[in-house]
Amino acid sequence: MSELKKLYDAILDGNVKSAVALTKQAIAEKCDPAEVINGTMIPAMSEVGRLYEKEEYFVPEMLLSARAMKSALELLRPLLANSGVEPTGRVVIGTVAGDLHDIGKNLVVSMLEGAGFEVTDLGIDVPPQRFIDAIAEKKPQIIGMSALLTVTMPAIKTTIDAISAAGLRDRVKIMIGGAPVTAEYAKQIGADGYSVNASVAVTVAKQMIGLEVA
Repeated sequence: MSELKKLYDAILDGNVKSAVALTKQAIAEKCDPAEVINGTMIPAMSEVGRLYEKEEYFVPEMLLSARAMKSALELLRPLLANSGVEPTGRVVIGTVAGDLHDIGKNLVVSMLEGAGFEVTDLGIDVPPQRFIDAIAEKKPQIIGMSALLTVTMPAIKTTIDAISAAGLRDRVKIMIGGAPVTAEYAKQIGADGYSVNASVAVTVAKQMIGLEVA
């Protein structure tokens, strides 16, 4: 379908209206939803990440592209579930207790979904017990935690300790991030990985579950 190149461009340009219309057209033409996602949407979001790394795209452009991708993905998700296609991996993510910031987290969610991950977003101000409950319920491979304030950073360690105390630490990899968070801090508190931004989060997540990174 030649229109898939237009879908690629619509996501790259952050054009929600076009992305939705072209996805509906692909569905009407009975295109394989997995092919639409893997062959068009994931490459588009990978290019968004590349442009961000090269500082040709910035947060506003990433947010627009992520919104276009998410709108298109919502149309395909039911078809994907019915076809039995497995996601790249499963992630549970949230901003830790006491922190009400979500722009960075939302970007990470969108980039992970754009890379084919199934993401459960717990939202903001998430207490340790909600992460623990989500591990039991969703059985993710990765837990993502963010803190945007220095004063809420200790809540990341508190949550990791709570997961360990619940006997679940060996079931998941833990990735953390946020403005004040560093790779050194991640090692210090026992996290498995750290991401400096939403684009890098995809690479880190893939590495955590043993997938090849292009």
